[in-house]
Amino acid sequence: MSRFGDLVGGKPTPTPTPAPVVKEVPSKKEPNLSEMSKKELESYGRTVGIELDRRHSRKDLVKELKQNL
Repeated sequence: MSRFGDLVGGKPTPTPTPAPVVKEVPSKKEPNLSEMSKKELESYGRTVGIELDRRHSRKDLVKELKQNL
């Protein structure tokens, strides 16, 4: 059958199904501070609004972050 015949009463034209939309949900999970370096701790602290001094020990930086979160 011709395309015109399909439109008039022949076969129904298949409609394309839209692809599912996948939204990426940001994770609320707290990063593992004990595995981060001093530089990583400092930059993470800045993202949450805490200014850290890298001259302190890594242990003190982790402690300060946990107190302020």
